[in-house]
Amino acid sequence: MSAINILFIGDIVGNAGLNAVRLFLPSLREKHDIACVIANGENAMEGKSISEQQFRELQELGVQVVTSGNHIWEKWHIQKLLNTEQTLLRPANYPRDNAGRGFTVIPLGAAGSIGVVNLQGRTFMNTIDCPFRTAEWVVERLREQTPIIFVDFHAEATAEKVAMGWFLDGRVSAVVGTHTHIQTADAKVLPGGTAYLTDVGMTGPYDSVVGMRKDIALRRFIKQTPHKFEMATDDVHLSAVLVSVEVTTGKAVSIQPMTLPEFNRHAE
Repeated sequence: MSAINILFIGDIVGNAGLNAVRLFLPSLREKHDIACVIANGENAMEGKSISEQQFRELQELGVQVVTSGNHIWEKWHIQKLLNTEQTLLRPANYPRDNAGRGFTVIPLGAAGSIGVVNLQGRTFMNTIDCPFRTAEWVVERLREQTPIIFVDFHAEATAEKVAMGWFLDGRVSAVVGTHTHIQTADAKVLPGGTAYLTDVGMTGPYDSVVGMRKDIALRRFIKQTPHKFEMATDDVHLSAVLVSVEVTTGKAVSIQPMTLPEFNRHAE
């Protein structure tokens, strides 16, 4: 076995996003002989956090690790779930006395194991602990256990995400961004062998403003006053990225973003 395929599913938004995972993940696993599936699930519960039932369903569908971000904390039940589930991650650079953990290692059979790291940016977000220093600390420890390390960097600013890619190039297998819900067009394997993508995109309703009903989003922007978030439901897509990684070195061979069903980019 020279290389394995790792699938990362971008921010799952609401029940529509879960429906997309139900619909597309089984065929993706079969088509690409996927060794590990990771998904960001922080928006699964109507845009805020994830329920235990949703987490269990993702496990049943074959998702081995669920990552998150700033919205994971917005439902109180998550504290217990984070403390009891080692494959449900919160960003590692939150202060250490918070519930949960920010990284994990899971077995992959003949391929050994994979370390998965969840980090959160600070630009235009909460001023938590430094994601770069935290990444360095975590990666050093994971590299003692496995050469295959996958990083979900949940951040707002493109520059901060790009900087993290360069910072970890050659030390991890992949750095992919989440949070902004729009898939970027900059997938590449960096010189040191780290696959990079600024944002994987959203798995959910695309007839929306990043998952929210358009009329409500417009009201918020135009009136500049609070309005209750409500999830959209139509034009559902799954956004993901497929990374092929050498088993012995942990270096990325290729990176392929995908959105299913495919958009007709030439439609008039």
